[in-house]
Amino acid sequence: MSDALLVIDVQNEYFSGKLPVTFPHGSIVTILQAMDAAHAARMPVIVIQHANRASGAATFVPGTPGWELHPDVKKRPHDALIEKTLPGSFTGTNLEAWLKEREIDTVTIAGYMTQMCCDTTARQAFHRGYTVKFLSDATGTLAITNSAGSVTDEELHRAILVTQQMRFSQVMTTQEWISSLAISYQ
Repeated sequence: MSDALLVIDVQNEYFSGKLPVTFPHGSIVTILQAMDAAHAARMPVIVIQHANRASGAATFVPGTPGWELHPDVKKRPHDALIEKTLPGSFTGTNLEAWLKEREIDTVTIAGYMTQMCCDTTARQAFHRGYTVKFLSDATGTLAITNSAGSVTDEELHRAILVTQQMRFSQVMTTQEWISSLAISYQ
C-alpha cells in the first residue's frame, strides 16, 4: 500500500481574507504536523491550491494575497503543487495521473473547507477506488448562512465527518494518523 497526503486549499483567504476558518480551533497546527509527519515518513505531500478565474471573482483570485498559500505551508517541503478551479481536486487537474504514476492507492485529506473541497475530493477519491483517510482536526470550516438556512461551524464539520465515516473515508485525528504512520513505515 502506498499513501499520499493531500493538503487542500490552505490559503490566506481562510486566515486573513473573506472566509476565516473558525472550527476546529488550531486546525492549521495539525495540518502542519501532518505535513511534517508525512515528510518524515517519506510519504508524498501534494499541496493543492484553489484558483478562482471567474470574471469579477471576490476570493481566491490568482496573484492576490488571499490566493497565496499560508506561509507555513508554502515553506514546507512538498512533492507536487496542483492548481484546481473547482471543489474536487481531481476535476480538471493532473492529480489522478500523478498518483497513478507513483502507484499510490491511499490518500489522506487535510485542509479547507471540510464540507466543500475536502469532502468533494474524498468522495472523488473513493469513487476512483482509492482508500481515503480524513483528518478530523486537520480539516476545518466556518459557520454558513444562506437562503437555505444557517449552520454553525461545529455542526457542519461534525455532519461531514459522520457522513465521511459512513462510507467514504476512515475519519481519524492527526495523532491517530501519525501513530499509524509509525507502524506502517517502520
